[in-house]
Amino acid sequence: MGFSGHLVFARSERPLLEAPFFGSTGPGLRDDVHECQPRPGGWQTLQLEQGVWEDGYLFALVEWTGAPACVADVSDSSVALVTGLDTDGLRWQAWLNQDNAAALLVEEPEDVDDESLWIATPEFEEAIGHKRAELDAEVPADAEGALIWASAAGVQVTAQQSRIEELLRAQETCVEELFDALLDELGFPETAHSAPQP
Repeated sequence: MGFSGHLVFARSERPLLEAPFFGSTGPGLRDDVHECQPRPGGWQTLQLEQGVWEDGYLFALVEWTGAPACVADVSDSSVALVTGLDTDGLRWQAWLNQDNAAALLVEEPEDVDDESLWIATPEFEEAIGHKRAELDAEVPADAEGALIWASAAGVQVTAQQSRIEELLRAQETCVEELFDALLDELGFPETAHSAPQP
């Protein structure tokens, strides 16, 4: 079974767990949080089990760190909705693993009694196709938002928008790897273990 929860990415000289909204990190919370390998420059990623993160925390995190931040809402390692926020309050969002996102977002017709029968119909496949096309149409704007956000974060953005779009359209078994690849491509300094060997 994959990971479900949140990946929180932000820059701070202090551990992100010291942020006030984590309520001075009681011992119970620490069990639900994994600190990932940090990136140079104070960039940190926290992996939070489901139920720890709340929507308002992203704004509070940007305010506390004084730097742009983002969070990926991950479901079973198969799909994620990434939301980024900069210090001016500008937001961007993008789905990772769009095929899985389309299946997740398709609305079940009201007259369906058994979901397992509905997903085996041509109508379900057609609905997924429409949803996938909707998500795909949003990719250029999502990629542009991600690049603007990374630039606001002060990183040297060298990626072409087409490369970011390619990543947003990519499909990976483990969506966490796609999230890391997106941060790498946006120009954030790579962790020691992910940096290419000389």
